Amino acid sequence: MRVDLVIKNIGKLVTGKDSGRPKIGQEMNKLDIIEDAYIAIKDGKIIDIGSKNDYKNIINDYTKIEDAKGLLVTPGLIDSHTHLVHGGSRENEFSQKLSGVPYIEILKQGGGILSTVKCTKEASCEELYSKAKKSLDRMLEFGVTTVESKSGYGLELDTEIKQLKVGKDLEKNHPVDLVHTFLGAHAIPIEYKENHKPFIDIIVDEMMPKVKELGLAEFCDVFCEDGVFTIEETEYILSKAREMGYKLKIHADEIVSLGGAELSAKLKCTSSDHLMAASEEGLKMMAQNNVIANILPGTSFNLNKAYADARKMIDLGVPVSLSSDYNPGSCPSENLQFVMQLGCLGLKMTPNEVLNAVTINAAYAIDRQNEIGSIEIGKKADLVVFDAPNVEYLMYHFGINHVDRVYKAGVLVVENRQAIYDNI
Repeated sequence: MRVDLVIKNIGKLVTGKDSGRPKIGQEMNKLDIIEDAYIAIKDGKIIDIGSKNDYKNIINDYTKIEDAKGLLVTPGLIDSHTHLVHGGSRENEFSQKLSGVPYIEILKQGGGILSTVKCTKEASCEELYSKAKKSLDRMLEFGVTTVESKSGYGLELDTEIKQLKVGKDLEKNHPVDLVHTFLGAHAIPIEYKENHKPFIDIIVDEMMPKVKELGLAEFCDVFCEDGVFTIEETEYILSKAREMGYKLKIHADEIVSLGGAELSAKLKCTSSDHLMAASEEGLKMMAQNNVIANILPGTSFNLNKAYADARKMIDLGVPVSLSSDYNPGSCPSENLQFVMQLGCLGLKMTPNEVLNAVTINAAYAIDRQNEIGSIEIGKKADLVVFDAPNVEYLMYHFGINHVDRVYKAGVLVVENRQAIYDNI
């Protein structure tokens, strides 16, 4: 048997064993850790895991051996909710936010999402690609090896397709894997403010079929919120999306408790995201229907709003994942490690719960659990070597980049916190 690579002398190897479903309750606080470990890789996949020098029984003359120098190794991090491809930025709204102007009010003034829509429409594919690649490089340098990328800054067919095509081009040329989501129902264009139905008809009858025909998106998402899409409108759009073969996600109960959590359970969405204002009944329904609660604490931090009640979710048996919500308005940061630290400091999750939330549970939130999210034989060799002695240190020492190396499908793509894949 040919072995391409062995990474030896791993101080602590967090395997995060997959039990066939997302981790819930007390399971979220458990990590499977091997000390003084090694990983063997062939053709980009893990073929053996063990401890000490047992790897010597499987190596041959072709095997490359690299030393982890006693550091911590985890599965590649997964950012399961981002708005990666967009034009412009919104620092001009920063002072308004600091003075307490609500986001919905900024949106009504033509700012917020609508401002980014204008910039995205005006940007060329090359400009969008260059901007998104820069962000993707940063994510990779922070240890992120898979990213969910949403459209939603077009609100009309051509620009939505432009965003999704840029995402597809990035996936071909970048080591980070992308999972694509159609979010045409991200805001209501000004001309449809008084009557949503014609715009919803465009989404359902024109946009969704064309995006599916072109194979540009796997998931469909809707921003269900006061002043955006109602519960009834969201259910209609997502039900039609399911009929067309999309998997479902929902921006739910971010600002107002509308019943988005309940709807996500009713529709059996893959994930329900935000949930700062979710009701207890809605969370119970999500637990019963195995809907992932994808929490975005960076948005709460940036908007100076209350955090989602992660402790209640975990106590109720809701599977929890964490992600950045990287976007130009409410969370302009690609740093998933900081989001993890907010998981502890803001959401009161334990370090073990947080790591499970950005690995195996995040994999379930994008339906990639059979490929990534844990270090197991047969899965992709997506690995992060952290310059840290243990998981607790990642959360305790906040605000820095702990990455030493990143491997994507067994290939070294980050070294000394710098992306090196262009040189491969």
